[in-house]
Amino acid sequence: MFRLSRYLHALYHPEAEEPILPPVVARARGPVVIWNLTRRCNLACKHCYATSADVPFPGELARDEILAVLDDLHAYGVRVLILSGGEPLLHPDLFAISRRARELGFYVGLSTNGTRIDARNIERIAEVGYDYVGISLDGMRATHDRFRRQAGAFDAALRGIRLCRDAGLKVGLRFTLTRDNAHELPELLTLMDDEGIDKFYLSHLNYAGRGNRNRRDDAHHRRTREAMERLFETVLQDIAEGRRREFVTGNNDADGPFLLEWVRARMPERADRLEALLRRWGGNASGVSIANIDNLGEVHPDTMWWDYSLGNVRDRPFSAIWEDTRDPLLAGLRRRPRPVKGRCAHCRYLALCGGNSRTRAWQLTGDPWAEDPGCYLDDEEIGVADLDLPPRRPVTPWRKGQPPATKVACS
Repeated sequence: MFRLSRYLHALYHPEAEEPILPPVVARARGPVVIWNLTRRCNLACKHCYATSADVPFPGELARDEILAVLDDLHAYGVRVLILSGGEPLLHPDLFAISRRARELGFYVGLSTNGTRIDARNIERIAEVGYDYVGISLDGMRATHDRFRRQAGAFDAALRGIRLCRDAGLKVGLRFTLTRDNAHELPELLTLMDDEGIDKFYLSHLNYAGRGNRNRRDDAHHRRTREAMERLFETVLQDIAEGRRREFVTGNNDADGPFLLEWVRARMPERADRLEALLRRWGGNASGVSIANIDNLGEVHPDTMWWDYSLGNVRDRPFSAIWEDTRDPLLAGLRRRPRPVKGRCAHCRYLALCGGNSRTRAWQLTGDPWAEDPGCYLDDEEIGVADLDLPPRRPVTPWRKGQPPATKVACS
């Protein structure tokens, strides 16, 4: 996750020395864990990475198993949990699990489509005291309903947003940028203003699950740059007005270097400080400070690696799995610099972005260390225009069930 607004605020208020990471994240010894408690969902979104459906999925972790994993996570030093799905509000034990996590002292976020939040359960949601509730909107009404494949999904999600806000919960909008909805970003930012929402998360489309099959819908690089510049300008306007809304992005670590290029062109006197902050950040954190547990207990380097398991919490504790760097993918993700190829290997910003999304490279080429095709900076910007690089390898679609272990090597 790229904490855009924190970086820009740090440039304008260096005297405050505000930490880029929230204190709870900075204090954690273990990774942030995104936990897909269930794969069941009442929607069938076209970009779903979990390929969810409104049916029971056999073999999901039972309540006692989940509570035991919570204890192990806490003992290991994990302090941040994001509970997701599917739709987590369809999990029968969500509130019991959430309360236990809060009792242990976790920061607990809830990632939901928002349509299941209503007057019947908002008191229970507020009682848990989630630190953050993220609700997805894929555009305005017609676009959102089309993406979510359900009429009325937008209105139901907006109802959930309002109920959480009125209950005193921190709630944010989550928006996955594609070619088909990029033009509605300004309207969503206006909606954020109108509804008094304090957080906005822009996710770049990653190639996994249903999102992989719809990768042709990914926003072109030009649209990506325009969307990012819109967010930069929105944050600068907030700074000018003394507002402290939060803007973050995800699934494309080129966002940091692109911000640096943008700052160099418009406020060069602040560029050195930003570069130092970004170098400290280091970019992509998959397999390092981000982890995922899926509904069956499989552990992954992040939520987009569902077809690559590091182990199962039914067989070994999460702590043991996460410490086992005999796995070649995990070992490679933790190398600095990572063993990336092509443009990424020669990029002047490799230390800032960490090689970007390894999932996206693998899904499109079959090689997890290939250059990331989702990088939207050009050759001149990343300093490779004068290099005689080999031609890009042919892009071949990933196929469900393709065994990654035969393609993953540390170098």
